[in-house]
Amino acid sequence: MIYKLDKNKILVLDKTQFNPEHILECGQVFRYGKDENNNYFVISKNHKATIVEYPDYYEINSDDPNYFVNYFDLNTDYNKIKQHLKQNKTMSPMIDFGYGIRILKADPEEIIYAFIISQNNNIKRIQKIIDKMCSVGEKCNGYNAFPTSKILCNEPEEFFANLGAGYRDKFLKQTAETLSKINIDDIKNLSTDKLYDYLLSLKGIGPKVASCILLFGFGRTNKFPVDTWIEQVYYNHFSKEKRTRPEIQKYLEDEFKDYSGLAQQYLFYYERSNPTKNKRTDGISL
Repeated sequence: MIYKLDKNKILVLDKTQFNPEHILECGQVFRYGKDENNNYFVISKNHKATIVEYPDYYEINSDDPNYFVNYFDLNTDYNKIKQHLKQNKTMSPMIDFGYGIRILKADPEEIIYAFIISQNNNIKRIQKIIDKMCSVGEKCNGYNAFPTSKILCNEPEEFFANLGAGYRDKFLKQTAETLSKINIDDIKNLSTDKLYDYLLSLKGIGPKVASCILLFGFGRTNKFPVDTWIEQVYYNHFSKEKRTRPEIQKYLEDEFKDYSGLAQQYLFYYERSNPTKNKRTDGISL
């Protein structure tokens, strides 16, 4: 990946490996949007970056360029990843469509809360709930940082009830109380299986959400989260054999192994972006 640092800017010089729309609209984070100039921005923890497109490069403006070099995983060569995944011929059109996707190195604590909120929800509503949560976060330059669990655990039950999260409000409160008692770094080095079990022990987290958190919060790219869209991907592009979601997940993880999470993002983004073209033909209800 070709980029260079210029004071408070990152200049991304290879547009074949980076596209903010592909990265931010593929379901891995929710604190993003467009500013008055139609430029994408993203907020992570207590940092914000705005991405400006020029004909030959992208300019990432931020308060901490080194943070966003890591956040956007700019030191990973995605061309090699894409070539590897294209060995499975099914992947070629999906990768060509979402060529600029990168798996973000997002804050794991923030991702845990975001994906508890994401269950049976839509992106606009998820973003609204998260924005309300952030009202108690650290005040930054024109925005609030995502609050830590130590801050959230001290909020009363009414705070969570007023987020508009519905039945999830109790899960958020209980998770805040649990996570406030640990250092999130202490669980980062757990094996994938042990970390998965730990996440399942948190209130409101089931297998699909735990897999999303492993992938997007802890960088475990051997996980292949399966939701409605991926179930549709499986039947449209891989097999007509009826399987449960855990069976579909195992099938796809066996197929893509350590690249499972990367394959999932290309497939998810493609399928969700082409809902009419990729309408299910197997008669299974979504």
